[in-house]
Amino acid sequence: MSLASTTFLPFHRASIDEAEIQAVLEVLKSGWLTSGPRVKEFEAAFANYIGAAHALAVNSCTSALHLALAVDGIREGDEVIIPTMTFAATGETVLYQKARPVLVDCSPDSFHIDVREIERAITPRTRAIVPVHYAGYPCDMDAILQLAERHDLLVIEDAAHAFPSSYKGRMIGTIGHMTCFSFYATKTITTGEGGMITTANPDFADRLRILALHGISRDAWNRYTEKGTWRYDILETGYKYNLTDVQAALGLSQLAKAEELRLRRAAIAAQYSQALSSMDAFCAPPEPNDASHAWHLYVLRVNPTALTIGRDRVIEELKARGIGTSVHFIPLHMHSLYQKQLGYRNGQFPRAEQHFENAVSLPLFPSMTDHDVTRVISALGELSSAFRK
Repeated sequence: MSLASTTFLPFHRASIDEAEIQAVLEVLKSGWLTSGPRVKEFEAAFANYIGAAHALAVNSCTSALHLALAVDGIREGDEVIIPTMTFAATGETVLYQKARPVLVDCSPDSFHIDVREIERAITPRTRAIVPVHYAGYPCDMDAILQLAERHDLLVIEDAAHAFPSSYKGRMIGTIGHMTCFSFYATKTITTGEGGMITTANPDFADRLRILALHGISRDAWNRYTEKGTWRYDILETGYKYNLTDVQAALGLSQLAKAEELRLRRAAIAAQYSQALSSMDAFCAPPEPNDASHAWHLYVLRVNPTALTIGRDRVIEELKARGIGTSVHFIPLHMHSLYQKQLGYRNGQFPRAEQHFENAVSLPLFPSMTDHDVTRVISALGELSSAFRK
């Protein structure tokens, strides 16, 4: 029977159950809806989970990245090195500060930023490096930190994909100078929209908290409680980046089952990789030897030497068989903004372009059944046979 006749399997479905629903209802009944006790509880629980000294909950990973750059004083004329293989937020937050995002190509064998290319891109104007832990697989942080130390640069980790991941026994979120997480609807744990920024630096933590809420003194976070006061002081230009108690309640419930969710994603990834090992039409993603993978994404690469069709047609054929997919990402240098405003061009980062042209993100979420996984594997097997060169 054709797989096209089965129910559509989405690329992602959030793992929300009765515990999350009840947690949100409790907040709604409490009358405290914006940033309050649940946000503080979420920050403390998250910091404890990964072993971070300080954690600040914000309304997106984009906000977290922007705050990290602002705290470091990134400004016009400065340069920040980022991978071209990333989402819009990694680059646009640099532009918020009127600095220049300096794009770097992928490693030959992964979607990660190439450390050798980082070194080549450093100039006297470079202020920071923003490595992206693509798909939940940690970058080579030892090499990046050593390079940053030699050149006196800040390392801000874009860990939007990487909770919970670890690198050589250390949790992501405890390694760089600041680390930014995402709790968007498709992420490994979700608050609907939301993010977290972690740091070991108490001065960074204090200023992050001030900048996240209009540049108002820390007392502003308590001004509607019995311990607070209506008086406050605006210390500097800030932003409206705070998370709400409604979102934090959802986050706390998700955090409580984060390891359970990770284990299920890892089990699905293992089934995919085992099946793909016998299909030369597709290349399974690498698995780390010295790190733990969050498996936010499972990104296979189409082998153009084995198939008569390319990546786009593979996506269409999977959709026709009732299977949703996505692509992560269109490299930044291929977008109009980066070409017209910053002078980047197609062909400038060939490894990223090659990775992009062949990449397909398969469905990967904890509530997938083994039958769902088998459907995806069977569909890939059909394509491998039907379109073999």
